[in-house]
Amino acid sequence: MSQSKAIALIIGAGDHLGSAIARRFAREGFHIVATRRRGDLSQLTQEVEALGSSITALHSDARDEQQVTELIERVESELGPIEVAVFNVGGNVRFGITETSTQVYRKVWEMCALAGFLVGREVAKKMLPRQQGTILFTGASASLRGNSGFAAFAGGKHALRALAQSMARELGPQGIHIAHVIVDGLIENEATKEFLPDLYASKGEDGIIQPDDLAEVYWQLHQQPKSAWTFEQDIRPFAEPW
Repeated sequence: MSQSKAIALIIGAGDHLGSAIARRFAREGFHIVATRRRGDLSQLTQEVEALGSSITALHSDARDEQQVTELIERVESELGPIEVAVFNVGGNVRFGITETSTQVYRKVWEMCALAGFLVGREVAKKMLPRQQGTILFTGASASLRGNSGFAAFAGGKHALRALAQSMARELGPQGIHIAHVIVDGLIENEATKEFLPDLYASKGEDGIIQPDDLAEVYWQLHQQPKSAWTFEQDIRPFAEPW
């Protein structure tokens, strides 16, 4: 059954930033479609419903063309037109270059770049006839610069940024707002704390990005008037070096 609410599609609705973005749009009355490849979505469902909004929570692999196509078709046919889509799939791993296997490199590229292409393409097909909509991509420090041990992640995120740039130039003049958010800092979550414990501990108070604060940026980008669209926004804590 079609929803009367506007639809916000969050691809990669993890427990931290993805969920925060979903909650931010839910507070504005959007019906949330939240997907992730695996993991529990019950907590996010409860949080969105507690805000007085509604949610469709699904497991879907954004690297799989058929699953992405079927997801977008299902949302558009059963729920309504997608007004905003957020691609928030991660893929961060750390291996020295000689320890980076072909399997690892390919998987990270699929998560960061191929999945972004599939989601962006399929959502654009639906938005273009309406000549309106917003597609937001989550980038990282690795979108701009490679670092020791992060060759696979940097390659994937560089590719995602290039995709977003190309889409913005092609689709912007047709009414589709494409934006790329560079998250240049650590986001508050247990996984990051375990992955980079020394770096995490060194940041101190207000040196870690809070998911709800970052989610506000995504809402602001969606709200921008056509005469002043932002393509790229860098986000970093006040103490993060440039």
